[in-house]
Amino acid sequence: MNQRQTLQSDSLLLLAACIWGFAFVAQRLGMLHVGPFGFTGVRFALGCLVILPLVLRKGLRRSGPLPSEPGWFSLGRLGGGLLAGIVLFCGASFQQVGLIYTTAGNAGFVTGLYVVLVPILGVALGHRTHAGTWAGTALAGIGLYLLSAGEQLSFAAGDLLVLIGALFWACHVHIIGWLSPRQDPLRLALMQNGACAVLSLAVSAAIEQNTVGGYLAAAIPILYGGIMSVGVAYTLQVVAQMKVKPAHAAIILSLETVFAALGGRIFLGEVLTPRAMTGCVLMLGGMLVSQLWRRPDRDAPIAGPS
Repeated sequence: MNQRQTLQSDSLLLLAACIWGFAFVAQRLGMLHVGPFGFTGVRFALGCLVILPLVLRKGLRRSGPLPSEPGWFSLGRLGGGLLAGIVLFCGASFQQVGLIYTTAGNAGFVTGLYVVLVPILGVALGHRTHAGTWAGTALAGIGLYLLSAGEQLSFAAGDLLVLIGALFWACHVHIIGWLSPRQDPLRLALMQNGACAVLSLAVSAAIEQNTVGGYLAAAIPILYGGIMSVGVAYTLQVVAQMKVKPAHAAIILSLETVFAALGGRIFLGEVLTPRAMTGCVLMLGGMLVSQLWRRPDRDAPIAGPS
């Protein structure tokens, strides 16, 4: 992969991180009116509606079967999309419910731990991870702590839920890294978003008591969460991960915490402390280190064990 392709993929991931960062504000505001599963279900359904015309325009062309692989990834094209959707549902649900029981700062830090979990899972899967990725991960992890954690970080029930969600986010990054070069990215995004929407709405119907008035009151957060966070950002992730390694993608995507802090400042009047500003600088440094510190085998295939 040449330098131009790398820059294009990194730019798409950075844009996705920006959209997701501002989505933290939408998620907090939306849950003032509807339950977490209802909010998640409707925004992912709306995301499907954004992608569907693009898929139909391509004529629903078949991309051919996936290569035969052992384990869960031998499920085929539909199975891969459903697997990504189930993991996406788990990550989104644990994060959304956890936001009810913990602070935004704690949730941002704990969610961002997927930047550390991705390369760890990658090693377990047999991926090659160079020193630049580990150095960038360390800088990004420290930056996340300084940016999002309070002076005394305490793990409440909500923090534990968000931590479980972070593990699912890390798994999702690897799944997308494996599937995206093998499937049409728009169709994959549509399948995973549809699965997440159906599962979320089913749980919402079973345990929540949302009203039409509540959804209307949460219309703006839902529209942003559905069109931008799901329809645009998740599609950008799928497209970009066709060209970059999961660990490298995770470091750039972790910058959503920086944009979350910026969104809080603009829309909620929150002020960044010197400690938080230092965290932003370290996270940006982690992204640059992971991008510029390369091994000679940097152009090797990004997906699957060696």
